[in-house]
Amino acid sequence: MSDQDALTGERLFVDRFPEEARIVRAALWSSFVALGIGALGGIIQALHRTNYFRFIDSADYYTVLTLHGVLLVISFTIFFLVGVFTWAMVRSLDRPVIDTRFTWTWYLLMVAGTAMAGIAILAGFVDSIPMSADVLFTFYAPLQAHPLFYAGLAVFIIGTWLAGFDWFRMWWQWRDENEGERIPLQAFMVLTSMLMWYIATLGVAIEVVVFLLPWSLGLIEQVNPLLTRTLFWFFGHPVVYFWLMPAYLLWYTVLPKLSGGRLFSDPLARVVFVLFLLLSTPVGIHHQYVDPGIAEGFKFIAMTNTMFLLLPSLLTAFTVVASVEHGARQRGGEGYLSWLGVLPWRDPAFTGMALAGLMFAAGGFSGMVNAGMNINYLIHNTLWVPGHFHLTVGTAVALTFMASTYWLLPQLTRRSVYSRRIGLFQVVLWFVGMTLMSNAMHRGGLIGIPRRTAEPQYSGFAFDAGFSTVGELRFQIAIGGTLLFISVVLFLGNVIVSLLEPPMEEAFDATLPPALSGPSDAPEVLDNLALWTAIAVLLVILAYVLPIGAIISEGGLFGPGTGTYPAWIIEVIS
Repeated sequence: MSDQDALTGERLFVDRFPEEARIVRAALWSSFVALGIGALGGIIQALHRTNYFRFIDSADYYTVLTLHGVLLVISFTIFFLVGVFTWAMVRSLDRPVIDTRFTWTWYLLMVAGTAMAGIAILAGFVDSIPMSADVLFTFYAPLQAHPLFYAGLAVFIIGTWLAGFDWFRMWWQWRDENEGERIPLQAFMVLTSMLMWYIATLGVAIEVVVFLLPWSLGLIEQVNPLLTRTLFWFFGHPVVYFWLMPAYLLWYTVLPKLSGGRLFSDPLARVVFVLFLLLSTPVGIHHQYVDPGIAEGFKFIAMTNTMFLLLPSLLTAFTVVASVEHGARQRGGEGYLSWLGVLPWRDPAFTGMALAGLMFAAGGFSGMVNAGMNINYLIHNTLWVPGHFHLTVGTAVALTFMASTYWLLPQLTRRSVYSRRIGLFQVVLWFVGMTLMSNAMHRGGLIGIPRRTAEPQYSGFAFDAGFSTVGELRFQIAIGGTLLFISVVLFLGNVIVSLLEPPMEEAFDATLPPALSGPSDAPEVLDNLALWTAIAVLLVILAYVLPIGAIISEGGLFGPGTGTYPAWIIEVIS
């Protein structure tokens, strides 16, 4: 059965696949718990750094920052991802998972991994507990965490690997029964995303299991800081696209339906996901432009590779906007731009995802600044950087996830959304809050305000903010962060109250219409996953073998490392 025919609308997903709906719900609830705790950490940071209200000592700021980063950029995003990907595989292949016991196993492993890492982080608040993990989201040496933190990360990643294997098993079974059929679009998106994930997580798995975990256990005396940093960014940049891929899946397959139309081009969607598989991983060194232990030539190659990643983003902008315009014109929209007025702006699912896509475009422009070697030197490790990723993962991803929940919730629970007006207000409030906060962060970064610091001011030094004062930027960050926190509270409250609603009696149209240009218009080679995986691995080898070889040759496999950090800095930070 084809992707578009998989769910005909006569019964909800929860009625057709009740056990799979339970699994998807469990993943989404775990995601929302992480969102709530992470958002609490976010408002504490925003008010602390701007000095409007301080709930904690500055010494505890880095514990909160680590909790905020790990829960939001790893737990919240990836729990939601595994939920949406499970829904997409079951829906598009029109079959249940092969063994629900296996599926629950990988979900519980992810929960256990998150709990282990979370305990290690939270212990940092208690002086009497000899455990801490104040290493932030960027967990590389010379900062060192408790072994429980690293073990939790390893368990979590193993859970995601097993989830991917679960989905591949479903596809292999479907393929045997549908010989010669094209891979359904949503399944294709899930599978290519997981292939990229398997490649990208090799770096962080080696970093954690071979170096950081033995180091924290005292089994080895030292590590090479530059090597662990490089292995982290081998994973650290493609994980951005791993967060984005479920958002892209929803933009390509659900957003056109909400607009009243159809996906413009199935082949272009497949091309985009192949490009992400090929190009996401061999670019991580662009996070290391200021690292003296990596030759400039390797950094230039990483910069060039990064610029190629603009292509799938531009293709997505064209395809999704064309699909939405088609929906508007089906609703009677006319003119060059007046068709925008007939779109379903009162629908929180549509409005939230549309605003998320708009904010992602702004994040793409600031990302081009990050990617350029010479311009990057201006904004590296300044407030510009969190301003950028709050546009991408903080809005393009998070806002899409929250907005899509308003469409997915009835299918998974048989309950209608408690208040669509609150939902609409919530997604708009997030957009406004993030506009204020990210704008101030970008401008603050341009004048040199640092990131990652509890006390951003330097003694005897005044930041020159140009046409606005630092006080105004601080105010924007405080107000923006507060609006974002209120938005999360509204979202979680709306979802919780929705679960108390009586079961729906009216029909809910969950069908996804076929694309204007269907899979038959796409070259069959696009479905050759083995070919694209082999090319992706080759590109990674070309991008990383020589730089890593040089790092090991100069600094040793286990350190002490040269040209990275002076010995006194390593001693002080550790």
